Amino acid sequence: MMMKQIFSSFTLMLVFLLHCTKILAQPAAAPAQPAGPIAAPTPPSPPAPLVLPGPAAGPAPSGPTNVTKILEKAGGFTLFIRLLKSTTVTDQIEKQLNDTNSGMTIFAPTDDAFSGLSSGTLNSLNDGQKESLMQFHVVPSYIPLSQFQTVSNPIRTIAGDNSRYAYPLNVTSYPNSVNISTGITNTSVSGTVYTDGQLAIYQVNRVLLPWNLFGAKPPAPAPAPGKPEKQNAGAVENDSPDRDDDDKTNASGAVSLKAMQNVVFIWATAVVSAAIFSL
Repeated sequence: MMMKQIFSSFTLMLVFLLHCTKILAQPAAAPAQPAGPIAAPTPPSPPAPLVLPGPAAGPAPSGPTNVTKILEKAGGFTLFIRLLKSTTVTDQIEKQLNDTNSGMTIFAPTDDAFSGLSSGTLNSLNDGQKESLMQFHVVPSYIPLSQFQTVSNPIRTIAGDNSRYAYPLNVTSYPNSVNISTGITNTSVSGTVYTDGQLAIYQVNRVLLPWNLFGAKPPAPAPAPGKPEKQNAGAVENDSPDRDDDDKTNASGAVSLKAMQNVVFIWATAVVSAAIFSL
């Protein structure tokens, strides 16, 4: 009986020791992390720059920049390319791009833009005028879309004189568009064909017609007012001395003749008197 009690007590003690060992073997819970400072709110991102949709042009060919190849790759500019190649404008563009750091901006009309011209418009131009027309689409400096709002109008193109009746090109920038006016043509930039930080080519859906080639000629300046009355008066004044000289000459001649007649009369009287006295 005693042995049974001792065995039961030993069993209870063994169970108690096993339970305590299991509790001590469990890992302690990690202390709670202290709360850190509240992160500042992220400032709103600046508005995205103006990006206009346009034909997706692939990367420019390797080597010197070739505008006609870029336009060919973009597609839809066949007539513009043909006119660039038939004039010296392609050479002028390549020289500007490869010999200077000012870059270049080109407004490229699509084939549909040329189709919208009145019949015979291009055929009415000679070679020099066609070259001026192409030059009017080229600005001799690089202008990204974000800078059109700061340019000074009228913009000067490689066509030259940008005065009112010559080759004026005015650009107005809005949040979502860039409008172009020549005094004859009003259009807008419809997309970006190509840009690389030195060359920008923008698509336009109308041909930019310069005033010098397609506008009314400026009125001729009025002639300086003449002075006919003074000229006539001068003529009279110039003639008067001559008439006075003639009158003086005639008068002196008349006096001389009269004096001669008096002398002859006196001489004849003396001769007659002498004859009478001799009798």
